[in-house]
Amino acid sequence: MPVTTAIQAPRGRAITCKGWHQEAALRMIHNNLDPEVAEKPEQLIVYGGTGRAARDWPSFYAIVRSLESLENDETLLVQSGRPVGIFRTHPEAPRVLLANANLVGHWSNFDEFTRLDRMGLTMYGQMTAGSWIYIGSQGIVQGTYETFASLARKHFGGSLAGRLVVSGGMGGMGGAQPLAATMNGACFLGVEVDPQRIQRRLDTGYCDRMVSSLDEALEMVKSRQALSVGLVGNCADIIPELARRGVVPDVLTDQTSAHDPLNGYVPNGMTLEAARALRAADPREYQARSIAAMGAHVEGMLALQRAGAVTFDYGNNIRTQAKLAGVERAYDIPGFVPEYIRPLFCEGRGPFRWVALSGDPEDIYRTDRLALEMFPDNETLARWIPMARQRIHFQGLPARICWLGYGERAEFGMAMNRLVERGEIKAPIVIGRDHLDAGSVASPYRETEAMRDGSDAIADWPLLNALVNTAAGASWVSIHNGGGVGIGYSEHAGMVVVADGTAESERRLGRVLTSDPGLGVVRHADAGYEEAIRFAREHGIRRPMETA
Repeated sequence: MPVTTAIQAPRGRAITCKGWHQEAALRMIHNNLDPEVAEKPEQLIVYGGTGRAARDWPSFYAIVRSLESLENDETLLVQSGRPVGIFRTHPEAPRVLLANANLVGHWSNFDEFTRLDRMGLTMYGQMTAGSWIYIGSQGIVQGTYETFASLARKHFGGSLAGRLVVSGGMGGMGGAQPLAATMNGACFLGVEVDPQRIQRRLDTGYCDRMVSSLDEALEMVKSRQALSVGLVGNCADIIPELARRGVVPDVLTDQTSAHDPLNGYVPNGMTLEAARALRAADPREYQARSIAAMGAHVEGMLALQRAGAVTFDYGNNIRTQAKLAGVERAYDIPGFVPEYIRPLFCEGRGPFRWVALSGDPEDIYRTDRLALEMFPDNETLARWIPMARQRIHFQGLPARICWLGYGERAEFGMAMNRLVERGEIKAPIVIGRDHLDAGSVASPYRETEAMRDGSDAIADWPLLNALVNTAAGASWVSIHNGGGVGIGYSEHAGMVVVADGTAESERRLGRVLTSDPGLGVVRHADAGYEEAIRFAREHGIRRPMETA
């Protein structure tokens, strides 16, 4: 039976499991469903349309019981949100292994997945929903901030001050956009069909204003001050209307959940309530209207791009959906990874996150100080940490995210473990990352778009990532299909490792936080990126095919 009260992760040092690795998994699956974190916790939906933490409520409760009874030399297996077996492994093996929505290639498509999902045989895990390391919009803020900052350096002399950024979608992922834009000095206009999502961003300090008419919104952003405005409306109407009016933003993108035409995007020409009724009554008709709306949306983006807006795809597969609607030039819009992020990937750099299991914000503030002490020459970190502490509200368990690379992650993780050992942090720290990462994803319309050697769709890399992190002793490891861009369009792997102050965790952290980003360097070096080849040589990362 579904829960009737809000779920919240336990806090403090007292545990109900037999070890901290199990306890961490228990707390993080609960944290994923905290109302401060999840979009629809009563349906087990965390974010991204239908990204769930567990397949159904009986499965959720069985996962909880399994974690509470799991021995320190056992591993729980979770098949698409349903616990299916427990086997004896060894103390430094992962305590949980998860696989979500994986289908044999010929059958790996949205229709077949939907059929199996309705039969109760699988679930969509998105990226960090089904791997129990989602931390709300705070988890994507820095990635969005870094993307906007990189864009500013490339196109606007290093600053977005006085620039207008327009985007769509203010749900779990898109909700980070208004704050990330204003942190870069930009004026932001976000279009969102569901007013409750905008209100949530207002409540958490991520967005400044909400309006219901385009005229009112344009009046608010006219001054181009660092202000964020959420406009209740449909992107398929608003974006083409901006083009018709000749209102050309400086920057244009989109973070609606376009990867899921049934649950993630709302057709135009109808109210939100009417759309929900149609979704339930006639899913095929709904999808057809949704894809047609995405076509109109992207046509508007293309018109604004031609008028001078710096336009990019933010990894939600809307270009592919628009192609299905007949928009032949949809891919004239470039993807954000090849445009702004790939040089960071070549150094194994990506969104590294950690969570205080104590529930005490002071533990995160102590790790903030540690990061600044350890990496005084990291200008991005020095700018980010104070800004994050001042402007980003915690959601659920206190957490932090920053972009760290190969070498930095292992060094920092082990240093946090020593803080736990000495009692300077009140309870263990969970360390993970977003799946937007250097070597854990194969996603030709997102992370691996336009790889130099044409290896965009090679899915061996995320599988190798999961395997090496399992061998290295991560606390839990996951393999997912479709995260970010939809079923059949990506394969990716996640890992989490716990710093509990023990020597065992020190060993785990040293191995996992080296192999995980290290594979990102290897993946890009193998694809021929000189920056990655040089970085691997300088840092002693062994590559058997290296001839130099």
